[in-house]
Amino acid sequence: MSNRSIELDDRVHRYLIDVSLREDALARELREETARMPDHNMQIAPEQGQFMALLVKAIGAVRCIEVGVFTGYSSLLVASALPAGGRLVACDISDAYTRVARRYWQQAGVDDRIELRLGPAAETLDALRAEGGEGSYDFAFIDADKSSYDRYYEASLRLVRAGGLVAIDNTLWHGTVADPTVDDVDTRAIRALNEKLLDDARVDLSLVPIGDGLTLCRKR
Repeated sequence: MSNRSIELDDRVHRYLIDVSLREDALARELREETARMPDHNMQIAPEQGQFMALLVKAIGAVRCIEVGVFTGYSSLLVASALPAGGRLVACDISDAYTRVARRYWQQAGVDDRIELRLGPAAETLDALRAEGGEGSYDFAFIDADKSSYDRYYEASLRLVRAGGLVAIDNTLWHGTVADPTVDDVDTRAIRALNEKLLDDARVDLSLVPIGDGLTLCRKR
């Protein structure tokens, strides 16, 4: 029994990985290739990717959105969790990083489930709504520029159906959200969104201490 979340030191984290991570060889290869890149810290943790894939299956998701693709690890896992005919709209601005993603999507045989839209994500989300997508998606994952998180959240909430999930990454932001001496633009944006979500009656809420913090919002 415990009345608070356990602190994951390296030993406990290693145990968590050893007894629970079911990562196939291709996903591991993508993660290892990404780890050699300069911006490798933008990669989500493998246990978080597995958790998101489980959520997608648990809610019976068919139509998903991803805001921020990077090299495609999370989109690979989410797309692989979709049923036949499932669709993931993946939003990013980088052709270079998503070229890596597309290579792995193709190798995994899920490229036909993923529609990559290159361009500012806010514009893509607005376009999805204009195309009649409001209330028609099951799951959205936000992991892009932090200063735009609130805008991405509002747009995703409009696109997701009642009972659907909006998942927001990095909401613990390496712990700096709890440090009053840290006051940069990104930290302020995440703090502001966290505080807003606490009182947002449109959603059911849980901030899960996995990876760098993953907030789950179930649309009511």
